[in-house]
Amino acid sequence: MAMKIDDELPPENEFGDGVSWARGPLLGKGAYSRVYKATLKDGRSQYSCLPPEMAVKSADVSYSDTLQMEKHMMTGLLPCPQLIQCFGDELTQGEGGKMAYNLLLEYAGGGTLCDRMNKFGGDGLPEHEVKMHTRSLLRGLNHIHLSGYVHCDLKPDNILLVPRPRKSVTSQTEFKAKIGDFGLAKRAKRSNCKKRKLWEANSCRWRGTPMYLSPEAVMGSEQEAVSDIWALGCVVLRMLTGKEPWEGRDNEEILAKIGTESEIPKIPKKVSKDARHFLRCCFERKPLYRLTADLLLEHPFLDGLGSDDDYEFDEDCGSVDVFEFESDVDDELSCDNINIGSFDSNSDSDSDSDSDSNDEPWCCSSVGSEVPSRYGRHYAVGQSNNGPAVNFMRLLVN
Repeated sequence: MAMKIDDELPPENEFGDGVSWARGPLLGKGAYSRVYKATLKDGRSQYSCLPPEMAVKSADVSYSDTLQMEKHMMTGLLPCPQLIQCFGDELTQGEGGKMAYNLLLEYAGGGTLCDRMNKFGGDGLPEHEVKMHTRSLLRGLNHIHLSGYVHCDLKPDNILLVPRPRKSVTSQTEFKAKIGDFGLAKRAKRSNCKKRKLWEANSCRWRGTPMYLSPEAVMGSEQEAVSDIWALGCVVLRMLTGKEPWEGRDNEEILAKIGTESEIPKIPKKVSKDARHFLRCCFERKPLYRLTADLLLEHPFLDGLGSDDDYEFDEDCGSVDVFEFESDVDDELSCDNINIGSFDSNSDSDSDSDSDSNDEPWCCSSVGSEVPSRYGRHYAVGQSNNGPAVNFMRLLVN
């Protein structure tokens, strides 16, 4: 959902105004919908639950199925400071009697993350800003995943920047990143479809943008919580370098690389050691080895950020019922040592990545063993009869 403002208004107010709000400049458009800035007709009214400024996503009623599904998905999520807020929906009538379905969303005055990166001319963002945005995105993803959903389309165009409150003095960044555009989101449930080369199939079942798809999404049409983590890695890599993952390749080449080869996106040597390891944890090709959002929040890459003045996860997000994800690993686990964030020796063979052997992977030593106390959780790891498997289980810690 692009949020860059056009100075010119559309020639006709084809979708009409709402009961309490007036449609303003066009912010962006897709195949079937458009996004406008809207303002309350009477400013901030004590009788209105709407903010004075909003982003209104509109579509002709006959083409609004996806938009209505997005509303359904957002309604299923409790409010969270790292997700774009939905204020409801409304039908309007435009010129010529055209009926439109409108989704009322939080307005992001900072535009998209893509807009922000473009201002740096392809050089990447300052690493501290990258860390701040990464922490916000991980908190948002963690909330989405605990609620039982998968975003399926995390990319810079769908990450919006909202101005921080003026009282925020410790963040050192002007905007806070929030996840938006839930049009492709789904409930987290494994697909039973057979693995196939989806880029050669007549009907592709994966959702999202090829450049940000995970290996399991391309190979087997399985998009689960860890698939969002792969996409997050692509976003972080682009923030750090200013370059798109798989740059210079068309969609068919990208899908072939992701689906049939052992490559991961190139990680330049100029990236810091902690950032390299963080990215490798995101780019673990085996989904059962890929770290979850809550584990990545404890990664050393995010150390030293301090508190976030406007982060109130416990209060704003409320208590989330942990969704039980289905798993196709039903074999009994046996004890074994598994390194998290390690790769096959040939995984970086075609890249300029720094293959520094001194990068220490996180290691969980046995089933039921305790990860160092700073993580505050227990995890079980082991070996299944069908090969290595990591089963991250959240247990209560007294």
